[in-house]
Amino acid sequence: MNAALLFSQLLNGIATGMLYALMGVGLALITGVLNIPNFAHGALFALGAYFLYAVIQVVDNFWLALLLAPLGVGLLGVLIEYGGIRPLYRAGHDYQLLLTFGLSLIVTEGIIVVWSPVGMSQLPPPLLRGGVDLGITFYPKYRLFVMVAAALLVFGAWLFLEKTRYGAIMRAGIEDKEMVSLLGIDIHRLFTAAFALGCVLAGVAGALTAPIRGLNPWMGVDMLGIAFVVVALAGLGNLLGSIVAGLLVGVAQSLVALVWPEASVAVIFAVMAAVLLVRPQGLFGIR
Repeated sequence: MNAALLFSQLLNGIATGMLYALMGVGLALITGVLNIPNFAHGALFALGAYFLYAVIQVVDNFWLALLLAPLGVGLLGVLIEYGGIRPLYRAGHDYQLLLTFGLSLIVTEGIIVVWSPVGMSQLPPPLLRGGVDLGITFYPKYRLFVMVAAALLVFGAWLFLEKTRYGAIMRAGIEDKEMVSLLGIDIHRLFTAAFALGCVLAGVAGALTAPIRGLNPWMGVDMLGIAFVVVALAGLGNLLGSIVAGLLVGVAQSLVALVWPEASVAVIFAVMAAVLLVRPQGLFGIR
């Protein structure tokens, strides 16, 4: 096997894995704090890509679009949690699940209505077009940027959650929401913040993905399944585990695609099954 090709696929796996980690951390945060799997997470990922495209059409500035698109998804997340999920807290999780599932359909259909069902492409900014010589191979500049940017975002999210007071409150909310509420902390504000942050991470993952895979209204469907795999592999609600699981899935998928492209999706679920057979609580889960 060509060493340059193997190295390129390994880098592809790391870049893809960091995007999976972004999705996984966001979904794990929402699942951990609100105790509901957000079935709209994939649709919000797609919306991040389309918001990026829309802002570029208006201002013709990729960097401004990359900033505004996730914020737009985060703002929508605030509206969803405040206006949709919060009134259903007393009704039970079944209704919240149905709401997020319905929202995923609404967002996908909304994308089709606004931008059409036809797929679109989005070029990277001029600064990141072309390749760079890494010695052993030429590699696309944009994928290197995605790798670094996603790593910094994941690290930033980890720092926020592990090293700040509000991050500590969120982690405490994952472990014991009643205790946090008894300490006088506004648990509803915590829920809104956690949901919005999870949506921002989904939005930025979608925006970063657009120049690599293009855009189509159903691009979030596959990503939602992978995000759930990452969360299950990590251990429900485990944020550090989501980073490791995202990288594991991304690298495994990329390397298998090199020798057996037809199995590149199946291997994701094979890895999950293999890990959960040995550790049903996930790689870093404790319950």
